Formats: sequence, C-alpha cells, structure tokens
Amino acid sequence: MDQHKLRTLVFEKTGVKIDIDDPVFALVALNEAVLEDAVQRHVALMDSTSRELVRHARAAGGLAADTPAARRKGAVLDATNEALEQEAANPAATSASAAPAATAAPANSATPAFDGREKRLLAAAAGVAVLSALLVLAGQALFFKPVAPPAPVVQQAKELTPAQLLALDRADKLDKAMLKLDPKTRAQLQAELTK
Repeated sequence: MDQHKLRTLVFEKTGVKIDIDDPVFALVALNEAVLEDAVQRHVALMDSTSRELVRHARAAGGLAADTPAARRKGAVLDATNEALEQEAANPAATSASAAPAATAAPANSATPAFDGREKRLLAAAAGVAVLSALLVLAGQALFFKPVAPPAPVVQQAKELTPAQLLALDRADKLDKAMLKLDPKTRAQLQAELTK
C-alpha cells in the first residue's frame, strides 16, 4: 500500500487533504488484512472443491483413479499441477493414498492419452457436431431465401412543350420589366399577383 499514492488519489477525487499519520490509513491496512484473509480462505475452498469435482468426474467417467501413484506414472491427466506440488511437500499424504492405488485399476506408464472408449466418445461428439452444422446450413438454405434488391428507378426528364417554353420566356421578361418600375408600382403589382 503506497500511502502517498492513496493521499494523492483522495485529494484528486474529493479535494480533502489527509496526512500520512491519519488514522484512515490504519483502517486501510486493516481492510487489506481482512480482505487477504478472506481471499485465502476462498481460494483454499475453491481448490478443495475443484479437486473433489475432478475426483467425482473421473469416477463417473470411468477414467483412471486420481492417486499420487497414478499421477507419477502419468496415467492420470489433469489440468492443474497443484496436487502434485502438495504431494511433494507432504510425503505422508503420498504414502497414505498409495494404498488405495493398489486396489484401483493398475496404472500403466505406457497408456495412451485416449483409450478405446474415449476415442469412440470423441468420434461420436465430432459426428454430432458435423451433423448439427449441416442441419443448420440446410435449414438456412431452405427457409431464408435472400431477397433481391429492387431495381433502381431512373426517372427521365420530360421535355417541355412549346407553350411551357413560351410561358417561361414571358416570365423572365416580366421579372426584368418589374425591376424597372418604381417601388410603389412594383409593390402594387406584386400584391395583385399574389391574389
């Protein structure tokens, strides 16, 4: 805990200046200690729960027993090495759990990564995945036909009739003539045109 950094942070956020000897820092230290203890307890609980879950999953899946002897021989596949580290630190636990390994299935150091049953399950899962993908693609091809975009509408300009051309020419001449009138007459003429 960097007290100077915390002081600066508090000042920036609240505008309150606190001294390094302020009792607030004692509360911060107490909070850190309590939080660290709680985190350690939760991590230990999560570790034991995950080990128990792995043990149950292995028992339900018919995989090799999760014993230290089986681990040393390489018969057990695991995502973590935490139990191996604990076994190295606590040899009494290793000797105590080695007895159940003898009653469990004998571990072979040359066992393949997947046995026949696991290969069949893996092939079946791959087949189901491919079949599901094909089914989804077929459904999309059948039910979701793309809509063709509408053809762009091109409007062609119509040519003006001779009468329209004559009216436009007269309007231009009238505008030029109105500019030559005095303001009072121009205002009266515009008033009459708007009626």
